[in-house]
Amino acid sequence: MEPDLFHQEPPKQYKKAIVVGASSGMGKELVKILVKRGYNVGITGRREHLLKELKAAYPGRIFYKAFDIRDLSQTTKSIRELIRSLDGLDLLVLSSGIGFLNEELDTEPEFQTIYTNVTAFTDIMTFTFRYFQKHPPGHLVGLTSIAALRGNKSAPAYNASKAYQSNYLEGLRQKSRKQHLKITVTDIRPGFVATDMAKGEKLFWAPSPEKAAGQIYRA
Repeated sequence: MEPDLFHQEPPKQYKKAIVVGASSGMGKELVKILVKRGYNVGITGRREHLLKELKAAYPGRIFYKAFDIRDLSQTTKSIRELIRSLDGLDLLVLSSGIGFLNEELDTEPEFQTIYTNVTAFTDIMTFTFRYFQKHPPGHLVGLTSIAALRGNKSAPAYNASKAYQSNYLEGLRQKSRKQHLKITVTDIRPGFVATDMAKGEKLFWAPSPEKAAGQIYRA
């Protein structure tokens, strides 16, 4: 039988997302939800073998770039390549970050935290905001933390960096509103989640990454 060329189903139009920090934890689980909800997803992380595993689970729906967000020479280049692979971008979620318990107040862990959670964060957010200015509409999401609300004697740089992230996102939100841009900016502040970053903490009622990712998507 000849195919009916006039009554074929139109090709499915997938939405396009990038999740920065998708190799494990909440980022990985959020990718799974996005794919099920009709997104093609670009994923990033340092551990390439984990990104490959996630890509293999959803053939044709996931694109990946392995890089460290602290390498600023690679970050925006890699995100630009993912946007090209996706043929556009509707949503970017920044889920990558680090934190250390630092009771002795050693400078190296503090500087690593600031460079990752402040400098690299700013690099990604400014690039993506400018992209959405030229290619609206867009949705920019940062996974910060309730740690943004208070200081912490055991991890002063971590909590301070999360306060920076929340305030920076608020500034971008104000800029979008003031300039009447079609850019939505969302600050998600998870509490404790049972991830590698929280390992060693005595956590009460900490949700799994799967549950946390579902709550993040609904937000």
